[in-house]
Amino acid sequence: MEQHRIESGEELSNLRIRGMDCAEEMETLRQVLLPLVGTEDRLAFDLLNSKLAVVLPSGCTEEMVVDAIAATGMRATAVDEGAAGTAEGGFGSLRSVFTLVSGVALFAGLFTHAAVAGGLLEALRGEGTDLQHAVPWGPRALYLIAIATGLALVAPKALSSARRLRPDMNLLMTIAVTGALAIGEWFEAAAVSFLFAVSLELEAWSLGRARRAVAALMELAPPTVLLLRDDESLAEVSPSVVAPGARFLVRPGDRIALDGEVLQGESEVNQAPITGESVPVSKVAGDEVFAGTVNGGGALTVSCTKAAGDTALAHIVRLVSEAHSRRAPSEQWVQRFARIYTPAVMVLAASVFVIPVLFNASPEEWLYRALVLLVIACPCALVISTPVSIVSGLARAARNGILIKGGVYLEAPARLQAIAFDKTGTLTEGKPTVQQVCGFNGHDADDVLERAAAMESHSAHPLARAIVEHSAKRTSSLQPATDFQAIHGKGGTARIGGRSYWIGSHRFLEERGQETPEVHAKLEELSRHGHSVVVLGNEEHVCGLLALSDALRDETPGALTALKKAGILRLVMLTGDNQATADAIGARAGIDEIHAELLPQDKVSLIEALAERYEHVAMVGDGVNDAPAMARASVGIAMGAAGSDAAIETADIALMADDLSKLPWLIDHSKRTLRIIRANVALSLGIKAVFVVLTLLGGASLWSAIAADMGASLVVTFNGLRLLRSA
Repeated sequence: MEQHRIESGEELSNLRIRGMDCAEEMETLRQVLLPLVGTEDRLAFDLLNSKLAVVLPSGCTEEMVVDAIAATGMRATAVDEGAAGTAEGGFGSLRSVFTLVSGVALFAGLFTHAAVAGGLLEALRGEGTDLQHAVPWGPRALYLIAIATGLALVAPKALSSARRLRPDMNLLMTIAVTGALAIGEWFEAAAVSFLFAVSLELEAWSLGRARRAVAALMELAPPTVLLLRDDESLAEVSPSVVAPGARFLVRPGDRIALDGEVLQGESEVNQAPITGESVPVSKVAGDEVFAGTVNGGGALTVSCTKAAGDTALAHIVRLVSEAHSRRAPSEQWVQRFARIYTPAVMVLAASVFVIPVLFNASPEEWLYRALVLLVIACPCALVISTPVSIVSGLARAARNGILIKGGVYLEAPARLQAIAFDKTGTLTEGKPTVQQVCGFNGHDADDVLERAAAMESHSAHPLARAIVEHSAKRTSSLQPATDFQAIHGKGGTARIGGRSYWIGSHRFLEERGQETPEVHAKLEELSRHGHSVVVLGNEEHVCGLLALSDALRDETPGALTALKKAGILRLVMLTGDNQATADAIGARAGIDEIHAELLPQDKVSLIEALAERYEHVAMVGDGVNDAPAMARASVGIAMGAAGSDAAIETADIALMADDLSKLPWLIDHSKRTLRIIRANVALSLGIKAVFVVLTLLGGASLWSAIAADMGASLVVTFNGLRLLRSA
């Protein structure tokens, strides 16, 4: 478990919970298990897969946990941690069968009753006038079948709720049906039972719809991989048996089964399923590939770098599945509201019956109205309105290359007012590139670049590698540099074509005493624009300058402009680089506020200051060296998490590709999710308010109340599922 480190004497138990279909049932399990396990961090719920991981403290056994769960009307069975299989199993199928039988028995009873009574309206109008004879025994038996099958899986949960003195919607419905039977409303008791069973079936279906959206991610990885043996023969095996370091072949058009590094071949790979990138990415030897992505037209030989259970795709599926246990503020509000709302409704319903009867009103009439009030007050639609929206929003973001680690972080971007960015690797590409080559004293740019690359080919410094890579794009051959000698912290010397050359920093130039006013002016100009400058010279003069900088990402200016349009008030850069470089990058990117030459603790202090000014602040970085600042921010966002396990573990939200343009989409998606949640809550409570008034005025019936509640459940469910579609 991630939330609780297992200590000596503790054991981990993984259970599949039959009947855990909504957040309310998760809350019920928390209440009954906390006395056994002690602290909430020992419980990790996976609602999408109906699983629960429990850290058993000393003195607590798995059997005790299973028995406690059974007392709630749910059932627990032990599973292996990585066990596959459907979350529903036989329990979900049984619920569907019971619902179907309940519906058939209800309508059979209704039409049988209508035939005996001489018409449908006559049958319904005759109910309640004579408790023994109004409903004949034939229709009554069918109604009883409808009630029994409709409440078969509800009654045990209702009984548990009553024993714990924590009324829930299962108890409300059971009381309403029992009361309807007591006053002879057989049809309405059966209708309430059936319609409530349908609403629970709908709730389970909506969860299954979101579950299938996540399961579709796992299905991206093919079931087999072409393993390359030592003798170069091929074997088709399961990805689970392939160890890191093994080689496998990816044919044109195949899905890649495992994360790895390309050894041979060139191809275009569609990484959209993992990173959300809209265009295929070119892959050559040395490049990284991910499980679940689709190979293009070239064959690739790949070295496996991660086991099947540790791939970027596996991380995504696991974290999205677990994310729902990190409840969003909206979910927490609904749960708190329901805990107060449900017992309050029971008190109100009792008052609706007792008070009029004290003033000699008809007991049957006001008991009926009290039962209607119980039915319409059932928080079913309210309870499912938020979880469906949250799970759908998480799944849609994952499909767009954004991994959100819980509902709380799905809602957070909608409230952001300021965003702080690291510079290197976030606003910029993260590696230096040659931006300009200047020649002096008769040397042209090509001549300077060729000699500099010949010397830098002996160095592993990032600037040296950038010069060599830039030269390789311009020419395929280099005149070799001999007798190369590195001078620590300054540069190096070598011979090219029988002549001595030196290469190094501005400081090395000054030490050699070869700086002229012309060279000095150019050096100052390049430094003001944020470039790192490498100087090339010989024994007589300076040959030229090479200006390098960490290039701004192509999408950065557009992404920052879009963020401002999305309502972000302040964009801030926090970097450890020098002020001149930071100012140059910030000006080109469109940053509002620049802070340079910072240590990690300085970034934390600045995030705290931003939080005081703007309250809701995000920190965007690489997920490792920016971890303290990301942890202090309202939400931490990691760049390029597809290639970094550390980034996934550190951040609240991870952009699977190095693509800042996903940030405006994320904010819009978060705002859309909040709008849908608020609309669902308003609709659920609005319908209840209307029916409460109708009930008090005598204008509502039991079956119409539950039908209205089921209709609200349908509307909020499909409204929440809209988030699975593109915005």
